[in-house]
Amino acid sequence: MTNKQLLGGFYKTLFSIAIPIILQNLLQTFVNMMDTVMVGRLGAVAIASVGLGNQIFFMLNMVVFGVSSGASIFIAQFWGAGNLKGIRKTFGIMFAVCFFVSILFFLGASIIPGEILRLYSNDDAVISEGIDYLKIIAFCYPMLALSFSCQMAFRSTEHVILPMVTTAVSFVTNISLNFILIFGFEPLSIPAMGVRGAALATVISRAVEMIITLSVGIIRKFEIFGKISEFFAFDKDLILKLLKIGTPVLLSETFWGLGITTQNSIFAHSGTDSFAAFSIMNTVSQLTWVFFIGMGSASSVILGKKIGAGEEEAAKAYAHRFCWFFPLMGAGIGLLLFPLSRLLPFIFNVEPHIIAITQSMMLVLMCMYPFRSFNMLIIVGVCRSGGDTIFASLIDNGWMWLLAIPLGLLATFVWNLPPWMILLCLETEQVLKTLCGILRVKSGKWLRNLTR
Repeated sequence: MTNKQLLGGFYKTLFSIAIPIILQNLLQTFVNMMDTVMVGRLGAVAIASVGLGNQIFFMLNMVVFGVSSGASIFIAQFWGAGNLKGIRKTFGIMFAVCFFVSILFFLGASIIPGEILRLYSNDDAVISEGIDYLKIIAFCYPMLALSFSCQMAFRSTEHVILPMVTTAVSFVTNISLNFILIFGFEPLSIPAMGVRGAALATVISRAVEMIITLSVGIIRKFEIFGKISEFFAFDKDLILKLLKIGTPVLLSETFWGLGITTQNSIFAHSGTDSFAAFSIMNTVSQLTWVFFIGMGSASSVILGKKIGAGEEEAAKAYAHRFCWFFPLMGAGIGLLLFPLSRLLPFIFNVEPHIIAITQSMMLVLMCMYPFRSFNMLIIVGVCRSGGDTIFASLIDNGWMWLLAIPLGLLATFVWNLPPWMILLCLETEQVLKTLCGILRVKSGKWLRNLTR
């Protein structure tokens, strides 16, 4: 077959899966952004305290994403092969692990919040408010594990609308409650709770999201739901395969998450203003980055299904098309960061010099978008869908820990560079990841059928 035949319906297939995922992630980003914007009305200390508190949430999210991503490789390939028992067994293992990890994070955030936050900052005012935030937000951790594992399984079986709808409901709930709980609501005699109100609003919205996700999925009989016994009919061979393929993904996401929190710690130690600017930059940049999260997830589902169905040549043709499409979109969408950076003074109530720091950092990030988007494709889309998780883990974490973080530490503690140059040092890994990714795709060694 020709490439044209193999790639028939390429864009229709890609965007039919990607657009609902993009919209879901955009709504999730709006939730995070509105939290930051509303808390930002309380000042730089409040922004920094919520930013620190969310580092624990971020670490849990990385572990849950790692477990779910590893399992989703199998679910997508089982979906292509039409193996429902395999899908349900895999989902049962994925859910059990995610829930157990979320309980550990809940206990840590509830019992020793201060000790955890001091790993990132030594600002007593920030830590004090961060503890108030963390003790409340911890209650949504188990709910996140349940909702997220279900939504990842839904995506892998091409049910992408429900996660988008539940996130939309969660978004509306969170924003409404933020207004009431952060600033107070006199008609109902609700006092202003500040950062604690933001945390409580998030917990309630996560509960709503979890209830809708489970209820609708069960009522509509989505493929991942069967008899309880099917979820826990653990197969020794499947568990061994999951450990072999999934463990590198879990380790990769865990160490990558540790790397990101280390980067946050670097900025936190460079000063509260720098960390506030870094938090604002991340919040705003997520508005554009959601496009590539959605595209990366969609490419993983498409490639995994092709591989599971035995259409390996089609999978390779799709992977090569993705490889030029992603960085091209990265360059175009990255340009949106510039006009967004000009709007910052109208959104965030912080000092002008913090806005200036944020804008300079966003220019650096804009230049790195083509590399970042390609790397998202290679790691999440291509390598993981093909079961090539060890290679993906090595390039994802190797360059970060061996090069980027050491340069970031030197830039902060030895060279005393300005924030935008610290960020540039931390972004050096992206170029090297891209070079490694190009060579891997050309070799064809990324593709493995795990259902055989």
